[in-house]
Amino acid sequence: MAYAKVGDLNINYELMGEGHPLVLIMGLTGSQDWWDPEFLDSLAERYRVLIFDNRGAGLTETPDDGEFTIVQMAGDAAGLMEALDIDSAHVLGLSMGGMIAQELALNYPAKVDKLVLAATNCGASGSVFATREVLTKLADRTGTPKEQVARYCSLLFCDAWLESHEDDVREFTNRYLVAPANDPNAARQFIATVKFDACEQLPTIDKPTLVAHGAEDVIIPPENSRVIAGRIPGAKLREYEEAGHGFIWERRDDFLRDLKEFLG
Repeated sequence: MAYAKVGDLNINYELMGEGHPLVLIMGLTGSQDWWDPEFLDSLAERYRVLIFDNRGAGLTETPDDGEFTIVQMAGDAAGLMEALDIDSAHVLGLSMGGMIAQELALNYPAKVDKLVLAATNCGASGSVFATREVLTKLADRTGTPKEQVARYCSLLFCDAWLESHEDDVREFTNRYLVAPANDPNAARQFIATVKFDACEQLPTIDKPTLVAHGAEDVIIPPENSRVIAGRIPGAKLREYEEAGHGFIWERRDDFLRDLKEFLG
């Protein structure tokens, strides 16, 4: 466990591996513990991988007052890179992390080499949203942490994968419970995603970009990645069948192959 002082935060982070830097940005309420260890180990064989807890997540020390914005969180990521002497890196953002990655590419372009946007959208003006039922379930913070993660997993993963990968679900549950976000910070992150809107700016991104999505995603429908890929010049699009919002877990080997081929 390591910490870096960045603005008003004390960011919890971890660096692993050797090679060209690769920054991974986690999604809504997620901590760095959510990343699949086998996914990280595979990437660390080739890249110097940076994972960290976003503002309001995990063990990052965050002020109790003030709202969060996606632009602000992109600034946090850029500040952490500076604190760790990382001039530029490949950047992969998952879900809310993909929103942060978009703002990082737009506001700090010199820091981004190649961009990977996974299971995300480009904001209010050009997105296809989940059903009211899914959004209500996603926002539900009632019950114990174990009940919350069980509810989340029912949205994150496809039913068939949940039934056939009980050990993986148990492991993810344990990692989810290491440092769950509190209710106020979860709300501040969620509101930040609602106010986020980068759709009109996407054509100005000139970084090689891979857009990836699970074809059965109910949290952020896959139409959103098609919108993003259509707006960023030269972007490549990959959709994974029989996978949902958590496709990087469900289709890990396939995604790793495509990711490594893209990053080089």
